[in-house]
Amino acid sequence: MFPSIAVDFCGLRLNSPIVLLSGCVGFGEEYTRVAGFSNADVGAIVLKGTTGSARLGNPPHRVTETPMGMINAIGLQNPGAAHVVDSILPTLDFAETRFFANVSGSTIDEYVEVTRRFDDSPIDAIEVNISCPNVKEGGVQFGNYPDMSARVVEACRRATKKPLITKLSPNQTDIRENARRCIEAGSDALAVINTISGMAIDVKTRRPVIGNVQGGLSGPAIKPIALLKVHQVREVAKPHNVPIIGQGGICSANDALEFIIAGATAVGVGTALFYDPLVCPKINAGIAAYLEAGGMRSVAELVGSLETGRPG
Repeated sequence: MFPSIAVDFCGLRLNSPIVLLSGCVGFGEEYTRVAGFSNADVGAIVLKGTTGSARLGNPPHRVTETPMGMINAIGLQNPGAAHVVDSILPTLDFAETRFFANVSGSTIDEYVEVTRRFDDSPIDAIEVNISCPNVKEGGVQFGNYPDMSARVVEACRRATKKPLITKLSPNQTDIRENARRCIEAGSDALAVINTISGMAIDVKTRRPVIGNVQGGLSGPAIKPIALLKVHQVREVAKPHNVPIIGQGGICSANDALEFIIAGATAVGVGTALFYDPLVCPKINAGIAAYLEAGGMRSVAELVGSLETGRPG
């Protein structure tokens, strides 16, 4: 019997363990124009980060290539929650794949406002981006402090009955403590990790390349860091049966398999799409072949199968 690559995620059946990451596919339509691309090849698509009101985002430049990765500082440009729910969601084909919203905000009240908007919509799950700066606390990021992260998750939990996914920042002292607090606050799943803070400098002008000075580093350069964070968070999440979306530099089936073995139920693909829009079917095929070769019938048998003891 050929193995199935479908996975169960927070009670949702996903066609594939692949989740297309927020900000990389717009509001689900970015790759529909690419010949050969199909939403049916992925388990879920996370829509672009959405705030209460429309935002223009950061000044250019917003993206720059770095060795084995890229830095971006888009600044959450989006048309606002009302437009997304009323005008964009009705255009999406929910029969092809799952769609997750990505909720962002500058205050807890804004997170709650956007979460409530999506709760009253056909969206399948809600991802909470706690890497946003809290304007009431002088720009301190919610996601870098467990107490603040928990407050956001707890507030969003009260605002929705849909599965809640918390996107954890790697730019903090102890990601395990943050994961624990988010689970206790009501998070159904965790996305590990968000981008890592970085910058690039133009030596000719001696100015930052990114208009915002700093941005989020993604791509293969961060994969070893992301793998370790998934392994660490798995220790906290497993006792509570909280699934993880492992993400950070996944470009191949082998990359995806590493994250699954480390403890991820699903895997996020983002930066790789910019240079290979058809990478998803290749990853799916590689995962299926690996399962068949190992005599496994499902991805679930592989999740968290990492052996950390010394070889006998």
